[in-house]
Amino acid sequence: MIIRKTPAELEKMRRSGLLVYQILEKLREMVVEGVSTLEMETVAEQMIADAGAKPAFKNYYVPAAGERYRFVLCTSINEEIVHGMPSAKRILKKGDIVSIDTGVQLDGYFGDSAVTVAVGEVNGQTKKLLDVTRESLELAIDKVRAGNRLFDICGSVEKHVVSNGFSIVREYVGHGIGTQLHEEPQIPNYVDRKNENPRLKEGMVLAIEPMVNAGKPESKVRSDKWTAVTKDGSYSAHFEHCVAVTSNGPWVLTRP
Repeated sequence: MIIRKTPAELEKMRRSGLLVYQILEKLREMVVEGVSTLEMETVAEQMIADAGAKPAFKNYYVPAAGERYRFVLCTSINEEIVHGMPSAKRILKKGDIVSIDTGVQLDGYFGDSAVTVAVGEVNGQTKKLLDVTRESLELAIDKVRAGNRLFDICGSVEKHVVSNGFSIVREYVGHGIGTQLHEEPQIPNYVDRKNENPRLKEGMVLAIEPMVNAGKPESKVRSDKWTAVTKDGSYSAHFEHCVAVTSNGPWVLTRP
């Protein structure tokens, strides 16, 4: 069941979303050569605590891993797609890209967002990967309108990504969000005819998160049980926003 939010609930989600935005903006500034992903983790955890919020990811239990996640951030570098774990040993280098994903719970409601940032100058193909992934999210956001269907969102991502020569990760998808971090519906970044295709209605909130590979779509999970990587070692980009369906069109809760 897809839970629709009241205007008062959306305002609470907006506060969660803006906190996530502020954290990601601070971390974006930190993305320079020589910084460790653990340094970003420390800053993010302090910002969450200072705001009186709770981290959405830390202590989140994932059955596939068989344990709880230990960090407030996922920091995924280069061929890492999602769920890369912060570490003092993971030092950013020039030419890297790092996907930073975080979420918070504030006043009972969740916010969740992700951004991929280049470390200094990157080659043309990598820059195109970031641009196309970001553009595919914006195209998807524009489809978050009452009366449209879920496949309008999924299809807009798929069409833009594939037409630009990149591939879509199929094992990881977006999701509804509210008083739970993960709610219905699941939101693939491609049209999956086996899935339901509900009509969008006012009050729905969707965490849309294209995950795009420069090479082939296949992924695998490293022996740490968390970090998902591309099978062919190609770079991967990830952008995410939480978007509400309103009478005035899409409302992106995770940016001003």
